[in-house]
Amino acid sequence: MKLSALRAALAATASVAAVGATLLTASPAGAATTLGASAAQSGRYFGAAVAAAKLSDSTYVSILDREFSMVTPENEMKMDATEPSQGQFNYTNADRIVNHALGAGMRMRGHTLAWYQQQPGWMQSMEGSALRQALINHITQVAGHYSGKIYAWDVVNEAFADGGSGGRRDSNLQRTGNDWIEVAFRTARAADPVAKLCYNDYNIEDWSAAKTQGVYRMVQDFKSRGVPIDCVGFQSHFGSGGPPSSFQTTLTNFAALGVDVQLTELDIAQASSSAYAATTRACVNVPRCTGITTWGIRDTDSWRSGENPLLFDGNGNKKAAYNGVLDALNAAPGTPTTTPTTPTTPTTTPTTTTSAPPPGTCSASVSLNAWNGGFVATVRVTAGSADLNAWTVTLTLPSGAAVTNSWNVQRSGDRWSNVSYNGHVAAGQYTEFGFQATGSGTPAVAGCG
Repeated sequence: MKLSALRAALAATASVAAVGATLLTASPAGAATTLGASAAQSGRYFGAAVAAAKLSDSTYVSILDREFSMVTPENEMKMDATEPSQGQFNYTNADRIVNHALGAGMRMRGHTLAWYQQQPGWMQSMEGSALRQALINHITQVAGHYSGKIYAWDVVNEAFADGGSGGRRDSNLQRTGNDWIEVAFRTARAADPVAKLCYNDYNIEDWSAAKTQGVYRMVQDFKSRGVPIDCVGFQSHFGSGGPPSSFQTTLTNFAALGVDVQLTELDIAQASSSAYAATTRACVNVPRCTGITTWGIRDTDSWRSGENPLLFDGNGNKKAAYNGVLDALNAAPGTPTTTPTTPTTPTTTPTTTTSAPPPGTCSASVSLNAWNGGFVATVRVTAGSADLNAWTVTLTLPSGAAVTNSWNVQRSGDRWSNVSYNGHVAAGQYTEFGFQATGSGTPAVAGCG
């Protein structure tokens, strides 16, 4: 996001009072004590934008590995970084972030495949059909390189204009034809059949804004015609007042179109605890709001560093806003009921599901993000017609596979059991755990109870 966009975002929120100014009470005994673990209790993630250059900073990495469950590269996957010369791709810094995240048991959001800014010089001078083909090739190569390793892609970023028109932003990409966004999504689906495909933008948090309505109409049109869009990212760069009063309404209305909604670049000027808590509650109150990402970790890492907008100060200490977020996550109602993406012609191992559970028991299903020599498995544990207070999944690994790390679970051989914060699952609801392994093949579910 650029400075002019920030000014527009702050202007849109500065005069809006924070939603729910009263702080939540302290987390109850036994509640999760990190952002990622607290979000996982309701099946969500809590992530951070990460810069490859900061992975040598021990304080930065310590907070990242302890607190977060999702990673977004700040700049390393953008067009100028990944294709600096036409047809010549460079993944060095992006790979460094991906390898660190997956190695630490975190997942990845890809950001971004198509944007009117941060284009390499050679692309900025192109137009028409030549630019269209260059864009298709870029998306195909980059999304294909990371196929199976990305949870969700910001396929297109900031394609709508600010102001009252509700229309598209004028850019070299837009001038290739009004269908360019659709082409980008269809190209991304062909290159990575498993990742969720998102549209990402700022100043679309207020339901009454013309820009919000323009994006809403596009998503509505895409869903009606079968264009593969799975999620909408709300950047959420807020002024000190926090989110607009209609923010939860906006999330709810987009989710009703059949897409997940995610807060993708959250930061709030001066980081008041009430503003952060209100923002978090707006997400957890919407079942299809599947996660939150802050744009940076410490105030000194932020592109808005002068406004101290994040959850950790420059020394890596937790701020009051951290506790506001943690309490809101620990108080999240239920678990998201998002419908999993059904990929077209998948190239990775499909989900395998057990039969429906009888009353008082559970079922388990496994989905994979696989690549040559390894995979990340996500295991969903679904309660039957009665609540679960504890659960154990019996899971057999493929021959030759070896687990390198796991999250939200404790393991003893083939038996995978709940940890303190995810043992209770309401009837008909689910929780998830995951692990990374070397090898290939699909783990087999032998039982759940």
